Amino acid sequence: MSNKVILTCAVSGGHNNHARHPNYPISPEHIANDCINAAKAGAAIAHIHVRDPQTGMRSGEPELFREVVERIRDSGSDVLINLTTSEGARFNPGETDAAVGGPGTTLIQPLDRLKHIDALLPDICTLDVGTFNFGDTIFVNTPAHLRIMASHIQRLGVKPEIEVFEPGHIMFARTLIEEGLIDGDPMFQLCLGIPHASPATPEILVVMKSLLPDNANWSAFGISRFEFDIVTQAACQGGNCRVGLEDNLYLNKGEYASNVQLVERAVRIIREMGREPATAAQAAQRLGVRRQ
Repeated sequence: MSNKVILTCAVSGGHNNHARHPNYPISPEHIANDCINAAKAGAAIAHIHVRDPQTGMRSGEPELFREVVERIRDSGSDVLINLTTSEGARFNPGETDAAVGGPGTTLIQPLDRLKHIDALLPDICTLDVGTFNFGDTIFVNTPAHLRIMASHIQRLGVKPEIEVFEPGHIMFARTLIEEGLIDGDPMFQLCLGIPHASPATPEILVVMKSLLPDNANWSAFGISRFEFDIVTQAACQGGNCRVGLEDNLYLNKGEYASNVQLVERAVRIIREMGREPATAAQAAQRLGVRRQ
């Protein structure tokens, strides 16, 4: 087990809980600054969603991603930039015709979900490898679309972070690897506690870890009150960790957190386990990231 833990900060997310937090990062400037400051606090990777600055709602607008990325790069921060590709994957069946998307549907073609990846060439981008009930909507990632996305990400030379929400997602990810669509040692993120997907428990973490390829680099996170439980479990089991306001709004019950505070607490836990947070350079080397 490496003594170094790669810590990711997921600074903004795509959920609708932002209105519950008094200082949630919405604008590109705020998101970028949180990425930069999280790196100073010990995060090696910044996982980034963007939001409409006027409404606060999640967005897939490439120019918003561009502003965030350019602000981070211009700052001189070496934090690894990990951009989401999840926008454009939600489906809600229509009330009168289930084959037609109803309110909340965002489905777009797979390559359209990668336009900001084409333009910005981040160090890492997500690849969510399965369809499932994401709360009260359907998160749609079909095998055909995933093969198109994986192949395109591979051509760009960007490292895919394989996000898995259920054990079966790992099995399909292994198929993509066997088909040669994932280069090098694969990078997995075990996403736990999402409503109607895998719970954030030690038992499911052990099961999902056991299904990973032997050469996988893996990380895990738990949402809400389970965030630091899973930091502890992942660090104990030789994995990497993720925290951030995407996953949890609170530092303590009733006490709103900042991204920096969440990173600082994770760093303390990691060190209590006798391990150390990896630098961005160390993370890039272990993950096989080709910095653009």
